[in-house]
Amino acid sequence: MAHSPAKPKIAISACLMGFEVRYNGGHKESRLCSRTLAEHFDFIAVCPEVAIGMGVPRQPIRLTGTAQHPEAVGTVDPSLNVTLPLADYGRKMATDLVDICGYIFMHRSPSCGLERVKVYHANGAPVSADGRGIYAQAFCASHPDLPVEEDGRLNDPVLRENFLTRVYAYSAWQQLLGQGLTRRGLTEFHSRYKYLLMAHDPAQYKALGHLLGNMGDTAPDELGPRYFSELMAALKKCATRRTHTNVLQHLSGYLKRAISAADKVEMQHVIRQYHQGFVPLVVPLTLLKHHFRLHPDPYIAQQVYLQPHPENLSLRNAL
Repeated sequence: MAHSPAKPKIAISACLMGFEVRYNGGHKESRLCSRTLAEHFDFIAVCPEVAIGMGVPRQPIRLTGTAQHPEAVGTVDPSLNVTLPLADYGRKMATDLVDICGYIFMHRSPSCGLERVKVYHANGAPVSADGRGIYAQAFCASHPDLPVEEDGRLNDPVLRENFLTRVYAYSAWQQLLGQGLTRRGLTEFHSRYKYLLMAHDPAQYKALGHLLGNMGDTAPDELGPRYFSELMAALKKCATRRTHTNVLQHLSGYLKRAISAADKVEMQHVIRQYHQGFVPLVVPLTLLKHHFRLHPDPYIAQQVYLQPHPENLSLRNAL
């Protein structure tokens, strides 16, 4: 499937791009982000602590109180409390960064961590590790459907592929909104995402089909946001070998009249090898694409599942 020439925009914690903005004047460069992914995405680097005027180097901060209602205070001088400025900046950036399709946050950061951030008692003893960064919490509350992930989790090939699949889906939806939402546009969008949805969340794939099937007189502008929220929630579920195998079998069914008996045997053998964990997903997919190039099917040609992200990202080589 062809992708828009414009690179999707992803916001990212500035320290992950190699900017020396940490409290100690250092950085936490992620080469995956700054080198590999930077070829495919326009990164917008953000450091909320610098943005609210804390400077570099600066006194480090930590979360205190409870995981539900934490406060960001100085570790050396607890009278330094930047909870409100960080939350306000999160809400401001949520309004300003309207054209991003994802956000990569610095893990365990008291401002940017998405989960498992340590929360401390005022005396310095840890209370829990269930906090969320103040800035990240405020930002994400305003963008519940936006794909977000932490840098460390992107080292997991399944989580990396899942996040970037969602980024491209978000980008495609923004393009659809830019053209104006119509009944036909909504139906065609869902049709393209049929097999990707089936791989991620088979039950939700059926539910979304019913939602659009019962559209009736509901205005697309009213139905669209609900459809998209449910789509993004479904795509957040990681596809498994079992669900991928199910989709591969469905796709191979479109070839049953076109290919020879020997090709069918080979196709089933390769799908079975994938299901049993002997080969990665890219192997049966490459074979399927080969047959569909020789025997084109217009419905299959538009399926996002076959190419949810640029091939040279090689995201399915380790699945």
